[in-house]
Amino acid sequence: MRPARGSIKIIQYFQRPRVFDTTLVIVLSVPAVIGLIAMIVMGETLTALGAGAYLAGMACLLIRRARPILTMGMVAAIDTAGLAAGTTESINVPAAIALYSVGRYTTGRRTVIAALAGFAAYGTVLEVTKPGAGGWVAALFSVGVPVGLGQLVRLRAELNERGRREIADAAVRAERRRIARELHDVVAHHITVINALVGGARATLPPELAAGRDALESAEQTARQAMSEMRRLLDVLRADGNEGPDAATGVGAERLPALIRETESAGLPASLTVTGEPVALPAAVDHAVYRIVQEALTNTRKHAVSARASILLAYEPTAVEVEVVDDGLAKAGATPGFGLGGMAERVALCGGLLSTGPRPEGGFRVHARLPLEQP
Repeated sequence: MRPARGSIKIIQYFQRPRVFDTTLVIVLSVPAVIGLIAMIVMGETLTALGAGAYLAGMACLLIRRARPILTMGMVAAIDTAGLAAGTTESINVPAAIALYSVGRYTTGRRTVIAALAGFAAYGTVLEVTKPGAGGWVAALFSVGVPVGLGQLVRLRAELNERGRREIADAAVRAERRRIARELHDVVAHHITVINALVGGARATLPPELAAGRDALESAEQTARQAMSEMRRLLDVLRADGNEGPDAATGVGAERLPALIRETESAGLPASLTVTGEPVALPAAVDHAVYRIVQEALTNTRKHAVSARASILLAYEPTAVEVEVVDDGLAKAGATPGFGLGGMAERVALCGGLLSTGPRPEGGFRVHARLPLEQP
């Protein structure tokens, strides 16, 4: 394990731009240095000049990322001078790397202008020094291939970076949606309970306690205002993106009896029936069961009059079903919220089925069937 980590660190070190370019220049220059020394010793002046031009071009590559066009200009000047003087027979390796760097690190008009300038320079020199040898064709191939390859690598890197940004943005949007859903499930539920309790207390006060009645009425207005502000916040949080799976918040089917008692204390009679052999539910399914019941009861308190609610939780070998029905009359002018949409999202994340709608005999029904994870 340690040798592998050491190898990874070494690879990462040489992937740094400055280190990579320096290493590239050194590795490609060593043979030329040896050849230069040998040619000087042997008295091969013309060949030694070619090796010197090669080394000068390699030195220019140290700035190829920061100044790709300048690098190409210097290398092309050295290279064309060598071609004109006869010390170089063809386009050198430094020129190919410099042209690749133009395609890799420049975009748009600058790339086109630099490539055309390089093509004109090399084509002219090759045509003059080697008439009839197809200098323009050689220049087109020698310039176009490195620049085109650099462009392809740049576009691929940009697409990869765009993909990483999209993944990061999707994660942010999923978290925003998760927060919005939790705010709606938790805060809206409790604010609705508070509003119902305050309204019930105000209705039971005798007429002579006007001050207490006014205070409770003010509390009701504050609760309604808080709900309105929260709805605007949820509009912002739900503004974009699709939802990802949310983390469970420690609530599940075992807390349904406490939820029923809380609902009854807020003035909504409710009953819970459990059928089948209770089993430990997967975290996502367990969380969804509680939130579906909680949201259904909240909707009943908000949108129904004179209602009674009954909850059925049925355990099956491969699935769990939850049903919430009420027999109340729908309030006139009720504003729709995010509750049913949140239920559908939760059920879809669990791979289940959800059906909601009015009952023929009156009231409303919410039914969800959630599959259990296979062992």
